[in-house]
Amino acid sequence: MEKVLAFFLENREAIFLVILSIFLGIEVISHVPAILHTPLMSGANAIHGVVIIGAIIVMGHAETLGSMILGFLAVVLGTLNVVGGFVVTDRMLEMFRKKKK
Repeated sequence: MEKVLAFFLENREAIFLVILSIFLGIEVISHVPAILHTPLMSGANAIHGVVIIGAIIVMGHAETLGSMILGFLAVVLGTLNVVGGFVVTDRMLEMFRKKKK
């Protein structure tokens, strides 16, 4: 327990920055109009593609089992996010297509 507390005390600025970023992201995303959702999802998919490539590179240089597991989780979660983003983008674009009679 002392190690966890020491970690938080040593990195409190970084932890504060992450928490502040989470709240700021939620606030910004909640005010995005529906018409801009599809382009933003496409941009997010591109960013997550880069994250997946970075995670694969990190996994290639992993020296411990823990870093290998974290890299694998990053690849899996990033892939799920990209696939989900494409599904949502496809559904949004489907709304703008002309319906066949």
